[in-house]
Amino acid sequence: MNPEETNTEDLGKQMSFLEHLDEFRRRLVNSVIIVVIAFILCWFVSDKIYNFLSVPIRQALSEAQRRELPIEGLTGNERILPLNNLQEGEIGRYVFDRATKLGVSVVSPGTSVQAIVTRDATGNLGLFTDEPIFTNKAIIPKGIRLPVDLEGKDVNEPSADERLIVTTAPEGFTLYVTVSLYAGIALSVPFLLFQIWGFISPALYRHERAYVTPFIALSSVSFVIGAAFAYYILFPPAVKYLLGLSSDFQLMLRATDYFEFITLIMLAMGIIFQMPAITYVLSRIGLVSAALLIRSWKIALVVILIVAAVVSPTGDIPNLMLFATPMMFLYVVSIFIAWFFGRRRKKDSEVESLEA
Repeated sequence: MNPEETNTEDLGKQMSFLEHLDEFRRRLVNSVIIVVIAFILCWFVSDKIYNFLSVPIRQALSEAQRRELPIEGLTGNERILPLNNLQEGEIGRYVFDRATKLGVSVVSPGTSVQAIVTRDATGNLGLFTDEPIFTNKAIIPKGIRLPVDLEGKDVNEPSADERLIVTTAPEGFTLYVTVSLYAGIALSVPFLLFQIWGFISPALYRHERAYVTPFIALSSVSFVIGAAFAYYILFPPAVKYLLGLSSDFQLMLRATDYFEFITLIMLAMGIIFQMPAITYVLSRIGLVSAALLIRSWKIALVVILIVAAVVSPTGDIPNLMLFATPMMFLYVVSIFIAWFFGRRRKKDSEVESLEA
């Protein structure tokens, strides 16, 4: 058998349509199993994932619903201090920002009580009531610990005006399931990429299959960078703009709608950021060149604007460009990657003859 026939057989493995279909089914089943395992792992920390993903909207809600006033005092030196600046013995008034159950009674939001910073019987510093509270069911005595962290740790607990709402009893459970599923998909990205590579690798030459490691590594890192870019850079200004348009209304945001929204944007940007990694592999194989990307820039620009319009939460030009600009930048980066790493596609026989 001559080298040309050997390369032809190795390139396609002479797989029939049914064999390709069976391989696709096997890879799909493996992918589902991987996602299910990752979903189960993420379910046990779904509350932490929820809190992490809710930070942008809570910050935006806090800014949108609060009236900011300049700090003006008697001397002009007055400052607002964090709670970890309180010293033992200081006295002030504590305001409950939400309904709080203490014993058999519930303290209504907005209730205030005089409080003092002191230590309990075990020596731990805390904020305690310095006067009794009378409710419709009981008398809450002096000396009850209040739910305040004086050490300044980031409890990451939203206040009453920063909390999202659910409208049905099972919606909270459904929300945690959804959050766990999306987190499981994100956690499974390296393994899913390996399954994708395993499906397309029979169509490649033997030496081209060696790019599986850089492909999975670069794609996984790119996905994380893209999701982080959406979370830290793109989403905060977009959601602040949207909430700013609702300043004349009482904001009551459904948790399910928000989390579907932010996870969609993070997953979409994670996929979009695959552009340089995919270009690297395709240019190394010889399927993509810098000249091809330059010739196709008009088509790419149209596609980028369409994708940005779909992913962007609003249809206005500023938010559209906020999503389109990084994609344009990635396309330019991909051109340089293809120019630097690009090479002509070679058969195994050519590679072996060069190595010899």
